[in-house]
Amino acid sequence: MGQGTPGGLNRQDRKGDGSNKKDKKFEPAAPPARVGRKQRKQKGPEAAARLPTVTPLSKCKLRLLKLERIKDYLLMEEEFVANQERLKPQEEKAEEDRSKVDDLRGTPMSVGNLEELIDENHAIVSSSVGPEYYVGILSFVDKDQLEPGCAILMHNKVLSVVGLLQDDVDPMVSVMKVEKAPLESYADIGGLDAQIQEIKEAVELPLTHPELYEDIGIKPPKGVILYGEPGTGKTLLAKAVANSTSATFLRVVGSELIQKYLGDGPKLVRELFRVADDLSPSIVFIDEIDAVGTKRYDAHSGGEREIQRTMLELLNQLDGFDSRGDVKVILATNRIESLDPALLRPGRIDRKIEFPLPDIKTRRRIFQIHTSRMTLADDVNLEEFVMTKDEFSGADIKAICTEAGLLALRERRMKVTHADFKKAKEKVMFKKKEGVPEGLYM
Repeated sequence: MGQGTPGGLNRQDRKGDGSNKKDKKFEPAAPPARVGRKQRKQKGPEAAARLPTVTPLSKCKLRLLKLERIKDYLLMEEEFVANQERLKPQEEKAEEDRSKVDDLRGTPMSVGNLEELIDENHAIVSSSVGPEYYVGILSFVDKDQLEPGCAILMHNKVLSVVGLLQDDVDPMVSVMKVEKAPLESYADIGGLDAQIQEIKEAVELPLTHPELYEDIGIKPPKGVILYGEPGTGKTLLAKAVANSTSATFLRVVGSELIQKYLGDGPKLVRELFRVADDLSPSIVFIDEIDAVGTKRYDAHSGGEREIQRTMLELLNQLDGFDSRGDVKVILATNRIESLDPALLRPGRIDRKIEFPLPDIKTRRRIFQIHTSRMTLADDVNLEEFVMTKDEFSGADIKAICTEAGLLALRERRMKVTHADFKKAKEKVMFKKKEGVPEGLYM
């Protein structure tokens, strides 16, 4: 009996426990304290300045060591920042100074000329489109290089001198210099033996052997003019001179000397001959000189008067007080009758070389030059075109050879026949004489 009671009590207790489990309700898990993605560590100056958490929290030796380690890091960081401020790169300082200077100069800057220096800080300047001004010179301008007549940079509003153009050569003059010699040589010129001899005596020989003229007691010619009908080889001969000589070759077209503003044309002529004198020995070739060298007359417009001023400056440069030295001038035109007599007088242009239409011997030589690289058929007879009564220039002969080659190319033939030359001659002469109806442009 005594043993059963405890056992019975145990069973009742188990039943009681089971009833408690049934009575207990289901409780869901606690909701998360944060919704969304996991927060990332903050970046930036605030996060960098935040000190790390030091554990343990109680005062002990380990906490002291960790705090000392953080203190050493902060001291090292403070020293690094101080060194960066003290050892600031010179490039940054120069960049700051440069930006301040640019602010003072202003953009854009006007280009002008220095007329006169009044004192160390003031000068009289002028531009091509306005009057003269009395302005100040800023302190950062190198005053030792300032001289009357030099090109300067001016502030766009107050017109004070803010800089100096180091390269005072006009950009238009710098591009006139022939850097790469032309491929044409004297061998590519058919005939014109007398003209080649004359230009060698007047231009090349004085530059290469000036002692010959001194021994004989004469002064070499200053310049020559090449004149004749279009297409007779004037510019080609000038190219051959540039190819054969080692002197500096400056090439100008007469229309380039005509400028928009008053005084710019004469200034360009002066600059051209000044550069030629600096680079001497040199040759100045002015093609189509009739653009500025026409006869003087009573001009009724400012543009015509400016062209005449440009020609007067050219006359002064050819024969003025300044000696030209080792500078030779070659002029070319096909309208020599329209040029001013003062330009053609001896002393300025000492030799006049005429380029006539080619004769029979010269035609044959020009045909040989232009057909030397062509593949000709056996039936080609160039003598028929050499002996023709039509007036051919050298350019016409070249056009006939080129047109004959194009006709053969059109028919997919690798050889040029006699019929191609005949068709090419008819086409070129038709375009030259009869291509435009008479009286169409009257």
